[in-house]
Amino acid sequence: MDAQAKRAEKRIARLLQVTPAMQRLMTLPGVGQILSVVIALELGDVKRFATAEHLASYAGTTPRVHSSGDKTRHGHLRQDVNRYLKWAFIEAANCVCLNRRYYPYRHVSRLYERIARRKGHKKAIGAVARHLAEAAFYVLSKQEDYREPKAKTVRSTGA
Repeated sequence: MDAQAKRAEKRIARLLQVTPAMQRLMTLPGVGQILSVVIALELGDVKRFATAEHLASYAGTTPRVHSSGDKTRHGHLRQDVNRYLKWAFIEAANCVCLNRRYYPYRHVSRLYERIARRKGHKKAIGAVARHLAEAAFYVLSKQEDYREPKAKTVRSTGA
């Protein structure tokens, strides 16, 4: 099975011409050559999205929100979305999850660990997928490679 997968990947690499958008998308954690193709082709022109949140919603990486009165509950990820984009970002999030021990310093690894500890694996994968979808918006709209977000510093009060 591994040999077949490697042959298929080599064939895809021969047939595929990597675009600058795909090259930028491959700088995202968990996104390789095949996922970058899917994301680039399904997104099209990123300028059609007003914000990163709009792209995350289109990609299906935002949870449903049920609100009534002063109570708000977040449900499952939306189903009425671009299924290929949703699949690609969730697949990239799963790659992050599988390789988080090799890259513990990465923001996405820490994000996964923090949310998985409190809410479980599924919610953590959804959060990482959303982060990757929003990062894809910024990578493509600013024409820059992915950079790790700066860690917030905690200031102590001299009490």
